Amino acid sequence: MNLEVKIKRIHADAKLPLQANPGDAGMDLYSIEMVEIPPGESRLIQTGLQIELPKGTEAQIRPRSGLALKHSVTVLNSPGTIDEGYRGEIGVIMINHGKETFVIEKSMRLAQIVIQMVPFIQLTEVNELSQSVRGESGFGASGTK
Repeated sequence: MNLEVKIKRIHADAKLPLQANPGDAGMDLYSIEMVEIPPGESRLIQTGLQIELPKGTEAQIRPRSGLALKHSVTVLNSPGTIDEGYRGEIGVIMINHGKETFVIEKSMRLAQIVIQMVPFIQLTEVNELSQSVRGESGFGASGTK
């Protein structure tokens, strides 16, 4: 399935998202600015891009695993959601869980954008739900081993 996603550069230094390898789910997003993120703090990083998503889709902003593993830097509201009607600049909320200030450099790959289909949901209010094996067990009920 092919989807056309319209994208607009609103900053001279903006780079279009790229798939690192054919078939990858995510496309890398790049920073248009240099930003320091002190330990324990978060910052909004601009990409200089706007998108127009097709009807029935959303975009998810996800962390890059290398930044998370090597530097403890990740997307704060992971995954961030861009709804189909949003036309503003794509910004990425990054947080530094590390012990040292992390520098987001201009043109750095900072996150991934993944386009997903969104089903139409019809909620039906009922008085009772069907029974299941799990029932109401949650929050670690299945154990860790």
